[in-house]
Amino acid sequence: MPDVKEGAPPPLDDVPEAVNEAAATRAELAVAPEIIANSLGEYLKAWMARIRAGESGVLPVIVGLIVIAVIFQTQNSNFLTAGNLVNLIVQGAPFMLLGLAQVFPLLLGEIDLSIGFVGGVAGGITALLLAFPHNWPWWAAVGVGLLVTACIGLVQGTVITRLGLPSFVVTLAGLLGFQGVLLRMLGQGGTVPIANDIVNDFANGNMTVGAGWVVAGLLILGYAGVTWWRDQRRRASGLVAPPVGLTALKIGAVAVAGVALMLICNANRGALVAIQGMPWVVLIVLGVLAAWSLLLGKTRFGRYVYAIGGNAEAARRSGVNLARIRTTAFVLCSFTAGIAGIVYASRLRSVSTNLDGGTLVLYAVAAAVIGGTSLFGGRGKPLHAVLGGIVIAAIANGMGLLGMAAATQLIVTALVLLAAVTIDAVARRGRTAAGTR
Repeated sequence: MPDVKEGAPPPLDDVPEAVNEAAATRAELAVAPEIIANSLGEYLKAWMARIRAGESGVLPVIVGLIVIAVIFQTQNSNFLTAGNLVNLIVQGAPFMLLGLAQVFPLLLGEIDLSIGFVGGVAGGITALLLAFPHNWPWWAAVGVGLLVTACIGLVQGTVITRLGLPSFVVTLAGLLGFQGVLLRMLGQGGTVPIANDIVNDFANGNMTVGAGWVVAGLLILGYAGVTWWRDQRRRASGLVAPPVGLTALKIGAVAVAGVALMLICNANRGALVAIQGMPWVVLIVLGVLAAWSLLLGKTRFGRYVYAIGGNAEAARRSGVNLARIRTTAFVLCSFTAGIAGIVYASRLRSVSTNLDGGTLVLYAVAAAVIGGTSLFGGRGKPLHAVLGGIVIAAIANGMGLLGMAAATQLIVTALVLLAAVTIDAVARRGRTAAGTR
């Protein structure tokens, strides 16, 4: 059977490039051990062994999505139509973005309960600055909204890390406090419409068919180039890298998924008026996903986040500045929540005091955990939050098509979340047992 290597977090400063690269590899292996294989068949055998050992990755959520699609399609033939699938993606975009925000604290073994109302504050600030008498340009209003949320994350993260208070308590106070801030901003029972077509198009607008194909082509080519170059460079340096066949398979899978997405989005979804093109919100979600995947997977900051979540004391003894990394993670969490809040407001074309930030944060945690991020820290990827958000949106969308009550939707979502946490806990016990042998 192919070997599996494990290591420790990388050193901090003044390390030669080659040594630092090797240290980075060891850090990645400590988080999610890579398989050393010389062929695709050998890799697949080792991958099956990892699944049996509890390292299932995104497989459960992929299987879950297939099961959900089959069940709802057999009950209502409209579920897998182009119009409904695009609507499902748009509906799920705020959940995906909030899940991407929650990934940062979860990787540290922490949690942020305030992100629902932090996102609402971002949407409220943006709407107010766009409205009369301010009439700000859209980019300035959005920028201020996101800047405020980043500052909120900085304050909460500083309180948590410098005073040593539990993140649960600090962010619970944030949930209550920023709900009050939103009420004060908008007025009791108030609603502020978004008076800007560009901001409203974040969630409601579509690219042209031609522009969508160009963007999809560039994204696929960019992913293919970066993936191929990275894996080839690692092979040339004698570092752990997947077989050439696996690299080609990953690129092919992304290309197929991209083409399928474009075919769905470019189908005519309108009844009376033609509606075609990829929604702009898809590009927003993909942009945030790519940025945070790069940050967590390919930078020193990301390696330290995983190291702290896996073993904070070991990371501290290795020289990692725990307070700085944790505070930065909470800043990025609140900043991403701000993006989600603006997208959510864009979809509704307004911001209201009826915003249920408590439910949104619970969906955010559910999206991240259902997708595969561990509640125990140290394991997970941004992609997990996106997949989990799709699961939540698919459940709500499918049950809506079947005319089921909201109570039933909540119960089913709760059961799916419980199943995901159970899988995570069982897999964690399996990894611990394997490590002690």
